[in-house]
Order: sequence, then structure tokens, then C-alpha cells
Amino acid sequence: MSKKTIVVVGTGKGMGNHIAKKFAKNDFRVVLMARNEENLAKYQSEFEAQGFEVYTKSADASDTNSLKSAFDWVKEMFGVVDVLAYNAAILTAGTPTELTAEELMKHYQVDVASALFCANEVIPAQLEQREGTILFTGGGLALYPMAEYTCVSIDKAALRGLAFALNQELKEKGIFTGVVTIMGNIAEGTHYDPEMIAEKYWQLYTERKDVEIVFK
Repeated sequence: MSKKTIVVVGTGKGMGNHIAKKFAKNDFRVVLMARNEENLAKYQSEFEAQGFEVYTKSADASDTNSLKSAFDWVKEMFGVVDVLAYNAAILTAGTPTELTAEELMKHYQVDVASALFCANEVIPAQLEQREGTILFTGGGLALYPMAEYTCVSIDKAALRGLAFALNQELKEKGIFTGVVTIMGNIAEGTHYDPEMIAEKYWQLYTERKDVEIVFK
């Protein structure tokens, strides 16, 4: 049986790398995507030192042309993306009256629209094999919005809605979509340790039942 592939968009020391490592420990090939090539090189060395099969590709979540190029490379190299984990987000503060419409849309592109773009990059091949998984990193502000984080509140709510909508459309065709809604600040050594939260992504992948897991 050939090794499966997971692509993590928005990798880093927080959730991104921990999601990737959880799947790598279960014999997945991992592809890490982020903007910073220097950081990606460090992550690749770390994964390889642990014996994982890992590849990296620079991609900017604010630029669909950049994402398209990255996914074209992945599909040429490995064929089907069995699991997509979308973890990219802009997490800056700002109240409604401090925001311009242009700023809101800039955040929305990274937080939501590019998540849909990436999903649509992997769905056709998943449909052909009638199997696939799409996972999103959600946030508690989707359920309890805060004025101080208006963009994050709006976008995490929209991302949550997207997860449910995709699951409704695709679950009977073999594709499961899920979201982990994280109700606190991610930090190692705390209740919101990313290694523990990463277990919930694996749970969604293996159980394929509830669309959402709320980590609180």
C-alpha cells in the first residue's frame, strides 16, 4: 500500500508542525507549506532528524497564484493529496471601527477564501478515488466573537461554516471535512498544548463522524 500524503498550509512551531508530525508518526508523507523558505528549511531538517518523510514548498496564503503553483507541484510529485490541513490565518487585533473594508477583505482572503481555494485544488482527485479528508483550524472566536478581534471573529465563523457546508456536499462522495475549534491560546506546556490539540485532527481523520471538535 502506497504512503498517503498530507499537505499542511500554514506550517510553523504552533499547530501546523504538530499536525504534520501527528500524521507523519502514522506513516504519512508530509508536505509543509508556508511563506518563509528559511523557516521551511529548518522544519525540514527537524522532521528528517526524526525519520519522517517530509517535503516543503513556499506558498503565500494571500496569493492564489502562489498557492496554485505550490499545489501543481505537489500533484505532479505525489498525485492525490489524501489530507489537506489548512492552518493559515492572520491573527491581529482590531475593532470594527478601526477596520477598513479593504483590510477586512485582506484578512478574509487568507483566513477563509484561500482555505476554499486549497480545498478545491485537492477535491477533484479525492473525488476520483472516493476518499479524502479536509481539515481546518478553527477558533473559539467563531462561537464567542470579540470586538477587539473582529476580523478573526468573522473569519473563524466563516471558516466553520465552510467546513460544515463542504462536509454536507461531499460526505456521501467519500470526502470528510472537519474543523478543530480551539477555545484558547495555543502554547506548549499548557492545557492548549499544540501536541495535544493535534490529536483531535487525527481523531477527525480516523473517526469521520462529527464535523467539529471543540477543544476547551
